[in-house]
Amino acid sequence: MDTLDLSDYLRFLVRRWRVIAALGLLGTAVGAFVTHATTPQYRATSTLFVSLQDWDDTVKLNQGNAFAQARVRSYAEVVTSPYVTKPVAKFLRLDMTPSQLARKITTEVPLETVLLKITVTDTQPSRAARISNAVAHRFAEIITEIERPEGARLSPVRLSVTEPAHRPNTPASPNMVLNLALGLVAGLTIGTGLAAARESLDTSVRSRSDLTRCLAASGGPAVLGSVVLDQRVSRHPVATDDDTFGQRAEDFRRLRTSLRFVDIDAPPKVIAVTSAVPCEGKTSISINLASALAEFGSSVCLVDADLRRPSVAHTLGLVQDAGLTTVMIGQADAGDMMQSAGSFSVLASGVLPPNPAEMLGSAQFRTVVRSLAERFDHVVIDTAPVLPVADTPAMASAVDGYLLVARYAKSTRGQLTDALRALQDVGATVLGSVLNMIPAKRDGEQYGYGYEYRPRTSGRRDWLRLRLRLRRRGRPAKIGAFPAPTAPAGKDTAPAIATEGGEHH
Repeated sequence: MDTLDLSDYLRFLVRRWRVIAALGLLGTAVGAFVTHATTPQYRATSTLFVSLQDWDDTVKLNQGNAFAQARVRSYAEVVTSPYVTKPVAKFLRLDMTPSQLARKITTEVPLETVLLKITVTDTQPSRAARISNAVAHRFAEIITEIERPEGARLSPVRLSVTEPAHRPNTPASPNMVLNLALGLVAGLTIGTGLAAARESLDTSVRSRSDLTRCLAASGGPAVLGSVVLDQRVSRHPVATDDDTFGQRAEDFRRLRTSLRFVDIDAPPKVIAVTSAVPCEGKTSISINLASALAEFGSSVCLVDADLRRPSVAHTLGLVQDAGLTTVMIGQADAGDMMQSAGSFSVLASGVLPPNPAEMLGSAQFRTVVRSLAERFDHVVIDTAPVLPVADTPAMASAVDGYLLVARYAKSTRGQLTDALRALQDVGATVLGSVLNMIPAKRDGEQYGYGYEYRPRTSGRRDWLRLRLRLRRRGRPAKIGAFPAPTAPAGKDTAPAIATEGGEHH
C-alpha cells in the first residue's frame, strides 16, 4: 500500500467533502430532531446538613464531625428506600409507585463534607421541587428514628434542610447546544469513516500521479499527458475548431510533443490509440491527436479500426459504410476511400465484418497500413478496447506502438494493468498513456498558473481592457489623456503575450 502524506489526505478530503458534509448536516439535523422530540426534564435539588447534638467539647465535636462524614455516605442509600418514597408518594398523591419515584431521585455527598444533596428529576418543574422537599423532610425523620437509641427521647443525629428545592426555570435536558454538537461530531465522524471506506475501495485513477504509479507497478510506460474535460466535445469534436488556444487544444499539443520524444532516433509513425474498456474517450483522443499532428504541418491519416463499434465517421459527420474493410477486400483503393476532416484525412471503418480480430491480424491489414505509412507522415489508428475483445492486440505487428487512454475516476488500476499485460503478452510496444476527461478545476498538476497565454487582439481592445482594470483597482485612468494606439493596417494580431485572467475552461 502506498504511503500517504499530508497532501494525499487533503486531496482525499477535497474529493469526498460532499459525503462528509452531508453526513455532518444529517447528524446535526438528527441532534435537532432529538432535542425537539425529547420531553423536557427539570431538576430540583434540596440540601441537608448532618450534625450531632449535645457535643460541646472540642475533641468530641471533631470526633462527631468525622462520625457524621462517615455516616452521611450510608444515609444516601436510605433516600431511595421505600421507607422514604412510599410515604412521599402517598402524601403528594403521585400517580407512581415507590420504585418509580425512587428512579427519579439521585443523591450526592460532596467530598469531605457532611452535606447531602437530594435531586429529583421530573417533567414538571413545580412537582420536581415539591418531591425534592418532601423527600428531604421525610428522609430527615427516618434518619432521626433510625439513629435514636432505644429508650432515648432524642436522637444524637440531626438533619437540617439548609437549602430547600426551588422551582427550576429551565429544563436540565435536553441540551440543544450539546445535542447539536454531538450530532455534528457524530455525523462528521461517520462521514469521514464512510468516505475513507469508499476511498479504500475506489481503485480508479484520479490524477497523473495515480496513473504513473499504476503503470510503473506493472513495468509500463510513462504518462505522456492529460486532457481536460470539456462539455462541448459533442458539438466540437476537434478542439482547435472550438478554441484554437483553449486548454483542451493545448493538452493535445503537449501530447503531440511528448510523442515526438518517446523515441528520438525512431519516432513512431503508426500510432494505435486504445483503452482498457469502452467509454474512456479513445476516439476523441484519436481525432484530436491527428488534428494536432496535422497542425504541426504533417500529413496525417486517421484510420477507424474499431470494427465492432466504429465512431470516427459519426463523430466527424462522414460516411462510414465505405472505408478500411472496403480496401481490405480489394473493392477499392485506399486513396479512393479517403475522406477529408479539414486538416487531416480519414479512412472510415467501412462495412462491419463478422470476424474483426482475424481481419486486423491479417497480412492484408498490415499491407494497407504500410501503404498508408508510405503516403502519410503519420497514421493514427482508432482501435477497439483491449479487454472486451482480442481485436487490438491482433494488430500489434502492423503498428509502431500503442497509446493507452485512461479516463479520470472511471478507469481502475486493475483494468489498466490487465490491458497493459495483454498488449505486452503479444510483444506490442506501449508508447505511453494519457489521462482523459480531468475536471478543469482539479487539473492543478498542470494548470496552476494565474494567467492565459494567447495571441494579443487589436491594440485598441487591449487599451480599453487596461483602462478598465485600472479603474477597478481605484487608480485614476490618466492614460486616457493620450490617444489610444491602433493596430497596424491589415494586421489584427500581434505577438503572443501573457494576459492576466483565470484558468481557462
